[in-house]
Amino acid sequence: MSAQRLGQHFLEDTDVINSIIAAADLSSDDTVVEVGPGRGALTGHLVEQAGRVLLLEFDEDLADRLAQKYESNENVRVLNADARDFGSDVDPWTREGDYKVIANLPYYAANPITRNFLESTRQPTAMVIMIQREVANDMAAKPGDMSLLSLAIQIYATAEHVVDAPPECFNPPPKVHSTVIKLTPTNETQITFESEDDFFKLARSGFKSPRKQLHNSLSDGLFIPLDDARELVEKTGFESSRRPSTLSLSDWQILYDVWVEAGRPLQVKGSVRRKRQNRQNNAP
Repeated sequence: MSAQRLGQHFLEDTDVINSIIAAADLSSDDTVVEVGPGRGALTGHLVEQAGRVLLLEFDEDLADRLAQKYESNENVRVLNADARDFGSDVDPWTREGDYKVIANLPYYAANPITRNFLESTRQPTAMVIMIQREVANDMAAKPGDMSLLSLAIQIYATAEHVVDAPPECFNPPPKVHSTVIKLTPTNETQITFESEDDFFKLARSGFKSPRKQLHNSLSDGLFIPLDDARELVEKTGFESSRRPSTLSLSDWQILYDVWVEAGRPLQVKGSVRRKRQNRQNNAP
């Protein structure tokens, strides 16, 4: 499969590479998982400074080349694997102790890879990742500009800008600008919920119509009557004009608690249609 089809743009800029290494704050005691090492622009630095380096490379040809290059290094292992499905409990190096993630992520897979590590039963202690600039800004957004992605990331980690990387830092140059951010997972989720699935049902519903006022968006997303959605928002004490992007993590905690207390009102769209059809069929 070609580099273009895999979304591969190989980092070559020395200044950006040095910024990534500095942000990772490596020591000889560290285990590092490098996602998408590609041609190894970062890998040599990691091998020199970290205790152990696990390379996850989806491209089979590149994985074979890396395995050959580092076959004599006992502190380097190469896995031809998809990081979207990688489990930290699968490999003994990540299963045995702490580890850090460093990655130049393909744009098409950046979100699922990042969330896979953050939501893992064994989170990394830090993630230094190169992603599309707009996605990085989204992950680190503050209330007023929040999105579902902002919420999904910041529940599990704090986000810090490291360095920007324009297209000329890569070969071949991408059509978009990139940014390196550092994610530092928290010991506990920033929102307490009984069910992660339930919380994200609510969150997805809240951002269903992000430009609308919150009660309108919840009505659209949960498929509940507008009056019920308005009552939910009123119980939170929020202003009725609030929009989903303005909610902070603590606001989402309040909304979730109110939703749970109300019995998690949620209607599947299909069942609404069926009920309407049943009423029509049973009408005199």
